Amino acid sequence: MTDPLHQLELLHMTVFSLGFSPCGKFLAAGNSYGQIGIFSLTAALSIEATEENQKPIFTFQAHDGPVYSLVSTSRQLISSGTGDVKGWSWNDLVKKSCKEAWCRRTSFGTRLDIPEINSLIVNQKDNSLLMACGDNTVQIMDLESGTFTQTLKGHTDYVHCLAMRSRNNECVSGSEDGSVRLWDLRTASQVQMIEPYKYEECSRPQYDKWIGCVTTDSDWMVCGGGPALTLWHLRSVTPTTVYPLPGSQHQVMFHQDLILAAGEGAVINHCQISGEVKTKVPCTPPSVFTLLVNERSQEHKVLVAAGSSNTIDVFTNFGYRAFSLRFS
Repeated sequence: MTDPLHQLELLHMTVFSLGFSPCGKFLAAGNSYGQIGIFSLTAALSIEATEENQKPIFTFQAHDGPVYSLVSTSRQLISSGTGDVKGWSWNDLVKKSCKEAWCRRTSFGTRLDIPEINSLIVNQKDNSLLMACGDNTVQIMDLESGTFTQTLKGHTDYVHCLAMRSRNNECVSGSEDGSVRLWDLRTASQVQMIEPYKYEECSRPQYDKWIGCVTTDSDWMVCGGGPALTLWHLRSVTPTTVYPLPGSQHQVMFHQDLILAAGEGAVINHCQISGEVKTKVPCTPPSVFTLLVNERSQEHKVLVAAGSSNTIDVFTNFGYRAFSLRFS
């Protein structure tokens, strides 16, 4: 007999985060109940795949609250929740073991509430972990020693998203305060600030000013949220292309000669640099919160998307949904 409470949980589940294993054969998904599910892409992509292969091989309780972000290193899966960040060995996870490798709690001073950690990225140059925090800061931790080394301060509201500009050893952060800030990681200082909502062509007062997604490629940046999704030239601080997408975008990435964006609405938008929306690919979640391409394995190269649903859509050809993985 099916547990009605569990069915209700599945119905109201949100998948906030996705991460691929170092070998590219497994996918981790973090949900609103603090669980991480591990899926076998090898099994799910097999021509003999059954419905059973679209379920997790293993699910475990990782955090007390939602798993907001996941990122992989060469050996570990790192997850963030409300005030804490944890490391898990991929060798253990693929063997269905969930022994915590380490746990660190961020320092939030005298605050009574514990802010969430909304986004994680790894700086490959110095093996550090950058965290977008709900206390308006970006905190940086050395992954070798586990010590917090820097705090980037300047935002006046919580930080939603992060991106690296590796060539310049800079990071970019987007916040509820409506600003995108560029930081020099060598000096932990702010080098640039852009406020898209102050530009008439980007502003959409009906959606407010918050920035929910950001990505970079050399001197180019795309960001969106309340303001329209916009391509910026960073050196000249110029909005060069404004994309005519309805609703707010929660995720954006450069992929080959396209910009992939998703958010409100059950579609993945394929946008061209010129401003044309090339295609809108239907997906299952009514709102998309996480979007990722598996660059770690050519054999398992897929686009995955998840959000306000217990399903994770898998696109083998990025132009249509091949099938969905699902928490069960």
